[in-house]
Amino acid sequence: MAASALCFALLPACSADARVRSVRVGNFNAPIYVAAPRGDTQRVFVVERAGRIMVVRGGHKLGTPFLDIRGQVSEGGERGLLSMAFAPDYASSGRFYVDYTDNSGDIRVVEYRRSSNPNRAAPGSARNVIRIPHSQFNNHNGGQIQFGPDGFLYIGVGDGGSEGDPNNTGQNLGTLLGKILRIDPHPGGGYGIPSGNPFSGGGRRAEIYAYGLRNPWRFSFDRSTGALSIGDVGQDKFEEIDYEAKGRGLGRNFGWSHIEGNTRFKGGATPSYAPPVLVRSHSGAGFCAIVGGYVVRDHSARSLYGRYVYGDLCNSRLSAVKLRSGHASGNHALGVRVSGLVSFGEDARGRVYAVSMHGPVYRLVG
Repeated sequence: MAASALCFALLPACSADARVRSVRVGNFNAPIYVAAPRGDTQRVFVVERAGRIMVVRGGHKLGTPFLDIRGQVSEGGERGLLSMAFAPDYASSGRFYVDYTDNSGDIRVVEYRRSSNPNRAAPGSARNVIRIPHSQFNNHNGGQIQFGPDGFLYIGVGDGGSEGDPNNTGQNLGTLLGKILRIDPHPGGGYGIPSGNPFSGGGRRAEIYAYGLRNPWRFSFDRSTGALSIGDVGQDKFEEIDYEAKGRGLGRNFGWSHIEGNTRFKGGATPSYAPPVLVRSHSGAGFCAIVGGYVVRDHSARSLYGRYVYGDLCNSRLSAVKLRSGHASGNHALGVRVSGLVSFGEDARGRVYAVSMHGPVYRLVG
């Protein structure tokens, strides 16, 4: 095995990239995600777990929330207001979507519209898109929503919680838990099923795009290639990144809960599954909950361009890796640490942000 391959396989990360640094853009109350509307190069929107969305405009945090739904959001465990996504036609329609756990613990994706003030949402515009029962346990909610390159809304949903997938939802195509969903949200509420979704009939849910996931807390699409990258939080031993080229994730089984990483987790026949492209061990490296990031397409960050940036809740060191179908290479540490990392985000320019649960939000510069 070549020395570079040995470094990639066995060590937490290879030599650190000192060219990369972080620039603080603000402090927030338990921030958990960052997003921006397409074409809006002046603002970023910071999601706070308790139920607020704050605006940073021209580098300055505005005092009034864009949206405040704290009375409708349950916190505790892994619950809260978890992410947001702007409709591709947001500039004209004003539609955006939030993913949160409601006061009963169920997962909701809700449509809102902006008001006549571009920095304020219309709180009375809420329309329910989808509600997923999730009241038994308070963890493994997933929480990411993103519009894909096909214009449809993708939703990451955890396996329902506790440990070890006790309800065997990961491999069950009759439940929305443990899946990536793909839906076509209707303006004003509800949704349709996109043509080409792989499952329907026989008790299988037509919303499912891919399955066999434990807790796909953060996933993203490469804005250049359309490839899908999923950071799936592991159980006791391994964390994983799953990667599929544009359109190739359709109907994929990523293995949970028969497989954790590349290792047998439960008994029974091993299903045919798409193996992860990157597995990080809890032993030695100090990983405990992987935080999936983005393939950087920010031309000003030349040392990061084309590389997938990711991290972990327990290991504060950010890393970057080159992803391809079935293969990852060049894994190395960045010269940046973020304590309490819970998410990454991307703005309209493709600049990537790192979010600390302790309050700071940083933009990565490289």
